[in-house]
Amino acid sequence: MPEAAALIDSVPAMDSEADMVHPVGIDMVHRTRPEDAFPRNWVRLAHDRFSVAAVLPHDHPFFAPLGDRHDPLLVAEAMRQAAMLAFHAGYGVPLGYHFLMADLDYVCHQDHWGVGGVPTEIDVEVFCSDLKWRSGLPVQGRVGWAVHRDGELAATGMGATRFTSPKVYRRMRGDAPAEGISIPEAAPVAAAHAGRSRTEDVVLSDTGRDGVWELRVDTRHPTLFQRPNDHVPGMLLLEAARQAACLAAGPGGIVPAEASSRFHRYAEFGSPCWISAVILPEEAEDTVTVQVTGRQNDQPVFSTLLSGPRADG
Repeated sequence: MPEAAALIDSVPAMDSEADMVHPVGIDMVHRTRPEDAFPRNWVRLAHDRFSVAAVLPHDHPFFAPLGDRHDPLLVAEAMRQAAMLAFHAGYGVPLGYHFLMADLDYVCHQDHWGVGGVPTEIDVEVFCSDLKWRSGLPVQGRVGWAVHRDGELAATGMGATRFTSPKVYRRMRGDAPAEGISIPEAAPVAAAHAGRSRTEDVVLSDTGRDGVWELRVDTRHPTLFQRPNDHVPGMLLLEAARQAACLAAGPGGIVPAEASSRFHRYAEFGSPCWISAVILPEEAEDTVTVQVTGRQNDQPVFSTLLSGPRADG
């Protein structure tokens, strides 16, 4: 899997904004619980470049460490929040606008993600490009990330997103209710087999078919659902991909150190979404690579290619 982001050469800060450190409100990263909001402050380095200081908890109940390393999905979530912050604070995208994620790639260099007894401070550089504008606001763009810990490059990423006003979003969503409620009836797969320690975090159920599971959506989950939503969040789909990869890999599962995801359409409430996983030929002896796909109503919802070492390796 290729490196997720090409780093940009050092660019001096804009004279008018140099050293201007801005605090972060949790609404700017689309969170309602402080414990799930990771950016702390931000600085504009250049017109399309930002530095976001973030703190990763060492004891988050959902993004729990994998052994002695931070969960790569925690790092990916910090990247995602830093991008939302940059677009809101740096370009004036109003709060309440919807961010429609089209793709998300990341690479975590595992040697830099050891967990200690205190939270981890990181710097997330956000690079924005290919912005398209309408009525003075961006309507879509690409983003790159470079995450540093203790001065060392620890992760990179790339993504693409669109932005829509609440009015346009509701028109686009048609008859979909503004708030979906989902309480799963099917039993979850065994948490340990899915790479989780808590049953309440399991998002897959058995189907009786090898390599295929049903997406298990519980809108009561405090981290995955923090406010009303009319579709299954992308974070939950990424977690489903990780759990399917662990189930496919067998005992020990995998650490999703690298992932490349494409989101084709929304996963809707009230209709089964089938998650399938296939182990791909190994390119390295100590690495497992899994292709995960989600389908609903015979249509593709998302696809994710995950790669990493076995969790017990």
